[in-house]
Amino acid sequence: MDRVWYVAYGSNLALDRFTCYLAGGRPSGGARTYPGCRDHTAPTRIEGVEVDGGLLFAGESKVWGGGSAFFDPAAPRKVAGRAYLLTADQFGDVAAQEMWREPGGEFARKLAALLPEVVELHTMGPGRYETVVRLGEYDGFPMFTITHGSVADLEPVAPAASYLQWIVTGLREAHGWDDELVRRYLLSAPGVERWS
Repeated sequence: MDRVWYVAYGSNLALDRFTCYLAGGRPSGGARTYPGCRDHTAPTRIEGVEVDGGLLFAGESKVWGGGSAFFDPAAPRKVAGRAYLLTADQFGDVAAQEMWREPGGEFARKLAALLPEVVELHTMGPGRYETVVRLGEYDGFPMFTITHGSVADLEPVAPAASYLQWIVTGLREAHGWDDELVRRYLLSAPGVERWS
């Protein structure tokens, strides 16, 4: 499996923020500098997508404060995502950074090699973003995202404004949504209690 879609649904919806995972760097408002992937090549393609599932905010983000975005594959809704066509190794490195692991390490290599076997979901460990979910295919390439293994057990927590702003930016970039569509979409996610 050479190329895969990484489907972002949180702050990585915004291209500038996602670029920190690829090339390294610190996103505006964030408290972490990312090392980046071993291969800094830009995605081959970038597409706005909608997938079955739900968005929720929970936990405590070490980067932003407030709740982090999680994908709930069992929710009877739609998630607005942004798909980045990457190499399997880049996907492994992105996932490793999401899980606070080193890109290029044993975990990233193991995940990249495992992708062809992931039929629905596969949990790699106990962390918050250590479950890989296969979302079907788009234009002949498999789509994957990363989330928590037990989303149903998470208590909703409001996200920080700086984090939410990256998501807003990404929704506008990927889907061309106006303020009202963005507001309605985010207010439907558990954890987002108000919109200012």
